Amino acid sequence: MKNLFFVLFISFAITKVSIAQPGQLIVKSGERGLYLEHPVAAKEGFFAMARLYNVHPKFLAAYNDLDINKGLNIGQVIHIPLTDTNFSQTTSKGVPVYYKTGESEGLMKVSNANNKVKLQSIRQWNKLANDNITAGTKLIVGFLITSEAPVVSAAIKEEKPAVKTEPVTEKATVKTEEIINKPVIKEEVKKPEQAEEKPLVKEEPKKVQPVFTKQEVTTNMTGQGYFKSFFDQQVKVHPLSKTETVTSGIFKTTNGLQDAKYYLLMDGVSSGTIVRIINPDNNKTVYAKVLGEMSGIRQNQGLNIRISNLAATTLGINEMDRFIVKINY
Repeated sequence: MKNLFFVLFISFAITKVSIAQPGQLIVKSGERGLYLEHPVAAKEGFFAMARLYNVHPKFLAAYNDLDINKGLNIGQVIHIPLTDTNFSQTTSKGVPVYYKTGESEGLMKVSNANNKVKLQSIRQWNKLANDNITAGTKLIVGFLITSEAPVVSAAIKEEKPAVKTEPVTEKATVKTEEIINKPVIKEEVKKPEQAEEKPLVKEEPKKVQPVFTKQEVTTNMTGQGYFKSFFDQQVKVHPLSKTETVTSGIFKTTNGLQDAKYYLLMDGVSSGTIVRIINPDNNKTVYAKVLGEMSGIRQNQGLNIRISNLAATTLGINEMDRFIVKINY
């Protein structure tokens, strides 16, 4: 009995460590796109994994062709989809996701195998001096965005000083002070803190203060957004057939602020469908992508759809519980 408990504990610990430590997330590729593999730990279900990886639990179950109402087995491998909501290949904020290279695989092949991520980004994230790569090399190809795991913010800028001062940060700052003013020994202890704090205070506003926020909101107020062009192409293939007035709620997502990507949850519509959403009070419009269904969850009772918080803000909606919108698809 003790041995069984020990095995279960180790399995659970390994699962958590694989997320907590950057470098342990290895990307896989399948017919549905990029994904991660997650072995189920004791007392772990779809909702726990959904919070961990910033994925809707119903979408996670559907992605694995499993019933969300049924339990999972310890050690069962679940595929975690990497989507626009939990995976970024344009910024360096989040938990690094790695790709393991194969034989005779150059940087271009690595890019093509991972959503054609920019070569320059791969070079910067991995500090590559050239494009020569040996088999078995682990390269960062993007970042997992989740509030449940430790977030490595601005990995490129933070890794460079880490190489020089990995053991103790204060040692590097003392050396800098010695070069500037060797005779002063007492001041070296006080100055490193000031020298470290100032750049951090200056850098954070640059990252936190989105330059594109006002521009995107202004653009989206006129009905524009990342998925508008996809909607226009979709209409050419499948002409508009439904216009409905529905009751909606809001779900929160950390993505979409810089690229104007809006999302919604909706039953009876295929994932990936682009839907036009209109606020009847002011006629503001956004174009949102269906991530999955919302039925079977008690919190969704009485709602027809849920839209992302950024979509609601762009539509000028202040209500958090429920409100009326028109949809067209």
